[in-house]
Amino acid sequence: MIDPVLASCMLISVFVILLAMSAPIGLCIVIASCSTMMLVLPFEISMFATAQKMFSSLDSFALLAVPFFVLSGVMMNSGGIAGRLVNFAKLFTGRLPGSLSYTNIIGNMMFGAISGSAIAASTSIGGVMVPMSAKEGYSRSFASAVNIASAPTGMLIPPTTAFILYALASGGTSIAALFAGGMVAGTLWGLGCMAVTWVVAKRHNYRVFFALQKGVALKVTVEAVPSLLLIVIIVGGIVQGIFTAIEASAIAVVYTLFLTMVFYKTLKIKDMPAILIQTVIMTGIIMFLLATSSAMSFSMAITNIPGALSNMILSISENKMVILLVITAFLLIIGAFMDIGPAILIFTPILLPIMTKLGVDPVHFGIIMVYNLAIGTITPPVGSGLYVGASVGKVKVEDVIKPLMPFYAAIIGVLLLITFIPEIPLFLPRLLGVM
Repeated sequence: MIDPVLASCMLISVFVILLAMSAPIGLCIVIASCSTMMLVLPFEISMFATAQKMFSSLDSFALLAVPFFVLSGVMMNSGGIAGRLVNFAKLFTGRLPGSLSYTNIIGNMMFGAISGSAIAASTSIGGVMVPMSAKEGYSRSFASAVNIASAPTGMLIPPTTAFILYALASGGTSIAALFAGGMVAGTLWGLGCMAVTWVVAKRHNYRVFFALQKGVALKVTVEAVPSLLLIVIIVGGIVQGIFTAIEASAIAVVYTLFLTMVFYKTLKIKDMPAILIQTVIMTGIIMFLLATSSAMSFSMAITNIPGALSNMILSISENKMVILLVITAFLLIIGAFMDIGPAILIFTPILLPIMTKLGVDPVHFGIIMVYNLAIGTITPPVGSGLYVGASVGKVKVEDVIKPLMPFYAAIIGVLLLITFIPEIPLFLPRLLGVM
């Protein structure tokens, strides 16, 4: 048996070198996996095993939900939903200090949940709110920081593919329970961002009043509620057992199609080819990353890296809280360098057995994991959400880091709460009777 330390060094060094050379992350994963596998298997068998694992990993009925949710998100993004949600958010934030920033946060929470994409939320909502905030006298770097910090909430508030991937990687954890717990965690993330906004807005006297004319509030609500009903239909249907997550994804497409083509009439038949092409590209990227992640998991398994890592972590301390803190720090680091999909598929089989041995509920760990990795989307050096958000706000990344620091503190504060007080994220799944 090969030394797991040597295998780990090979895997990490090849991956990091290729990543530093700007190779696509999928290729970094698969080449690193093959290189590690060749420590114990001949070249031909290593290549055959890698290809076999990549193809077999995609032979899963549960993965049908991914392209459907992606298609629903793309149609929502293209169908002009963002502006309606922004107007709806203004109804609740119009008379608060820094009202435009609160509107951005609530808009990101709603649109991120509907689209399932932090990037889509940051671009669609931030593209409207950041210029508007700058025009009203807000610091552009602060407005961009608000947009960046709140965009990942949609990765936690259902429906979200991250929890579907975790359920797949963990061997069947309840998607309904994960969705319900994610709703709590994502809402707390948003509230943490609002708390920081309140302090900064009071200090800089950011104040905007929205004067709503008679009847406007009702009109804005009527326009926005059908979009928000998607969340209610999907989550409610899964929780109540009316349909499965896979069936829910198809229902999401049908409902979104009706909403954008019939109700709002913002999309036409001629727009569908471009939307379908975009969906195919995004789905292809996700599936390729899933396939390569499965190959890496296999290469780690045959070189006994998971067992060695498990022994190392458990040898640090017998205290459950200490181990949770160590794994939280580990996931924060992983999230800063790796996309959330591959990270979930690679590290769930490694870390979940450690957590269950310590008595941590798989649903609780899934929420912790997705929350940690979502933070990585807005942290250097790889965080795509950080760079996209800075681009949307037309500011330099270095200029937005300082105003982001209080938001990072609040987000990590919420992370510690949901990690060490499991009753917080799990109260809703238990209340709904899905775990």
